[in-house]
Amino acid sequence: MRHVLITIFTALLLCAACTPQVRTLHIVTTGDVHGNWFDAPYVDGQSTKTSLMSVAAWVDSLRKAVGPRNVLLLEAGDCLQGDNAPYYYNYVDTTGEHLYAQLASYMKYDAVAVGNHDIETGHPVYDKLNRQLAARGIPFLAANAVRKDGGEPYFTPYKVFRRGGMKVAVIGFTNPNMRAWLSEPVWSGIEFESLIPCAQQWVDRVREKEHPDVVVVLTHSGTGEGDGESLESQGLDLLATLKGADVLVCSHDHRPFVKEQNGTVLVNGGARAGNVGHVEVVLDKGGKAVRGETVRLDKGKVDAAMEEHFRPAFEKVRSFTLQPVGELAMDLHTRDAYRGMCDYVNLVHTVQLGVPGAQLSIAAPLTYDGTVKAGEVIYNDMFTIYPYENQLYVVRLKGSEIKDYLEYSYDHWIRTPGEHVLRISSAPDARTGAARWSFDERTYNFDSAAGLVYTVDVTRPAGRRVHIRSLADGSAFDPEGWYNVAMTSYRASGGGDLLIKGAGIPREETEERIVARYPEIREYVYQFFKEHGRVDAAMIGDRSLLGEWRFVPEKRVAPLMEKDLKLIF
Repeated sequence: MRHVLITIFTALLLCAACTPQVRTLHIVTTGDVHGNWFDAPYVDGQSTKTSLMSVAAWVDSLRKAVGPRNVLLLEAGDCLQGDNAPYYYNYVDTTGEHLYAQLASYMKYDAVAVGNHDIETGHPVYDKLNRQLAARGIPFLAANAVRKDGGEPYFTPYKVFRRGGMKVAVIGFTNPNMRAWLSEPVWSGIEFESLIPCAQQWVDRVREKEHPDVVVVLTHSGTGEGDGESLESQGLDLLATLKGADVLVCSHDHRPFVKEQNGTVLVNGGARAGNVGHVEVVLDKGGKAVRGETVRLDKGKVDAAMEEHFRPAFEKVRSFTLQPVGELAMDLHTRDAYRGMCDYVNLVHTVQLGVPGAQLSIAAPLTYDGTVKAGEVIYNDMFTIYPYENQLYVVRLKGSEIKDYLEYSYDHWIRTPGEHVLRISSAPDARTGAARWSFDERTYNFDSAAGLVYTVDVTRPAGRRVHIRSLADGSAFDPEGWYNVAMTSYRASGGGDLLIKGAGIPREETEERIVARYPEIREYVYQFFKEHGRVDAAMIGDRSLLGEWRFVPEKRVAPLMEKDLKLIF
């Protein structure tokens, strides 16, 4: 009998040992960091900001609490553009290892998805980073970026990790709407497939081959509206249809967001290291539980050791961006662009009209709310005036297309006056930092034209507000004539839909409309200051070059505009 009891007891011990214990995995996500690598400002007197130093402090505290083998750190793309530091290491200091590869390795990122602004840097930059990240064991993921010469993925499609006692497959995807953002020379040799059905195909393939406990779909795609109409923001579309994925990471639209549906958690951590996404996966004999959240980071809590480690790199960037460029006779305020013509946009128009062959110019305020003070201008100010690495293109447009283009722009900018004249709503916007009131549409699509004399009558119905009186020199504007229009490479490729839905140009025709390509617009702004030394309002406000435009009737617009801008700012 004693032997029987021992046998039973031994069997119970063996059974208990075989019973799966509770396993927990913590997935931390960042996205759209846009070069916020350092917390310290480059210019004395400016404030600190959230950065990768903030992310590192938060992740390290989590790793200490739960154990490093239970944490997976993922980046959802757009890590190479948007700040002084990536610009410097993309185009100035290019001889050694890219700083981002060093940062990602130091922070122990497990995988990085490719963003559209990463592709914007060009083959020399992102191909180099792809190799350097791989050398440090970090895959640059984009399963839907396929080679034209064979259909195989251009980047690594997925990687399998052992974390939290689980087998975890991370499948990466970049933004499929690349053609609308960038001209083909930047992504030559690559095609970009829609995430529907591409993501499902890869999930099915990976589940069949790898048999993972957890599948993470890491995308540089916006959360979107879930209406199936936005190629670049397919997050909610995927959430409604994707089977076999436990976690869906989104980014791109800079909108912190969490939603669970059918056992899958969608998390979007927002932008510029202001938040992280945090997903906890618990696996036990009862099944799998997944929950997600976004966590606001404290810019005052940074990884001091990381800060010290990368201080030499910071000082190199700081020294570069403090170099004098020229002088300004007046302040430039980007918010002035929302009310009409202003020195800030006039400067951009003047620069764009300076390239050979440009007859007209189209430009928008690309910094939501920035100021460059009168006096000495340094290179750091170039990023306020022009924050993106957009190239300058010249596009052939018919007069009637230009008019329709402008109608589309202003229809998203202003409304028929009632309580408001701007298209604003009483709602915060985490993407811009607006606390209470915000614009309904993206302000970087608020295009105006130079080289024309025209008015925008806010009292008229949408599509019939713009009245073009003449060209800037007083000669007639011909709706049937053709004009060479300077604009950003983003816009020339169909970005913002102003050419596509506004001017009515089929997307497949946009490439053939481009008649000239020039270097980055920021570089032209820099050269303008270097050439002229001191820039004043008269130099960039020549009406014979720029023409003139304004909102009318002015007596009705002015008080409403003033009230709306006070609400926004």
